[in-house]
Amino acid sequence: MKKEHSGQLSFFKGVTYKFRITHDDDEWLYDEEPHVRRRQEILSKYPEIKALMGPDPRVAYFITIEVIFQLVMATLVSIYQPGWITWLILTYFVSGTVNHSLGCAIHEVGHNLAFGHKYGTANRILSLFCNLPMMVPLAISYKKYHQDHHRWLGHEDADADMPLRIEARLFSNPFTRLIWIFLHPLIYAFRPFIKAPRPITVWEIINFVVQIAFDLILLRLLGFRAFCYLTIGTLLGLGPHPMTGHFISEHYLFADQQATHSYYGFWNPLIYNLGYHVEHHDFPYIAFTRLPKLHKIAPEYYDHLPYHDSLCRVVYNFIFFPENGPQAHCVNSEDLSRPELYKNTPKGLIPDYYEKKDRENKTQSNGKPCLIKGKN
Repeated sequence: MKKEHSGQLSFFKGVTYKFRITHDDDEWLYDEEPHVRRRQEILSKYPEIKALMGPDPRVAYFITIEVIFQLVMATLVSIYQPGWITWLILTYFVSGTVNHSLGCAIHEVGHNLAFGHKYGTANRILSLFCNLPMMVPLAISYKKYHQDHHRWLGHEDADADMPLRIEARLFSNPFTRLIWIFLHPLIYAFRPFIKAPRPITVWEIINFVVQIAFDLILLRLLGFRAFCYLTIGTLLGLGPHPMTGHFISEHYLFADQQATHSYYGFWNPLIYNLGYHVEHHDFPYIAFTRLPKLHKIAPEYYDHLPYHDSLCRVVYNFIFFPENGPQAHCVNSEDLSRPELYKNTPKGLIPDYYEKKDRENKTQSNGKPCLIKGKN
């Protein structure tokens, strides 16, 4: 007989979330459901997980390698002046991939997981350095608004990751959702300032000044083609790129009412294990290098949950299946005043649904038939 365990509790979205923090560099004290409930239970059963908590300074080495790589590539583009087709291939596949990876590194550093909570300035400086090849000043603002995402997961007026209602109206069919994918970098960048603007900080001004100075120097020294290699790389990497699937996979509702999903697959090393997203929300102060160990220590709390195994498939289903799209995002019950705009997926939806729909629509995809798989 299979032993029952409360680790199989679901991620109900009809709950209230709370959060306490007084300063950006303070340790984040979570008092939210369902993740805090899971965290407390997992820690009571596996107290050794506490040893996994804390920063991993090695992230600074990985960031340095990526930044230097991008600067070398931009220099080579400037020297050899490749044709526009070759330039576009390099920009999409190389710059887009590396710059997206750097964006995920900014997330890691934003949790103070490079040098710890005591060294907030060092974390910020590293994030500014990480930001340089992306050409857009976003590191400090991202840190500030990402805290709101953890504070108020699913709250319409506070969760910066939650789509605006106008997104649900405008991007409601496959063609417009494809446009949403292309516009994603701009939407993701400006949504927090529209949804829940907060005062601009000194560090945001520093981020802006440092980044613009770097951009102008690079443009002067390496020229327009190298400048565009990095800038367009950011727009493509955060837009119509397979790695963008992790933004969608994390909190959009697919085959169930689970508000947070993980992705286990090929891209995780490049996205700093952001695919381990249930694990990350359960334990936000465990560095990315230790999240797989967390999963291994407490498998009964993760193995039974539905998960994604293909980011390409995530993007494909987001675009082409009517149940998906910006409206299918986890929402706190307090925000369900307009359910027609933020509707849930059909009750009882199972992975086979997507395979059946594929057969009905006679569509094909390079991804696997089932978007989400779950182990029994």
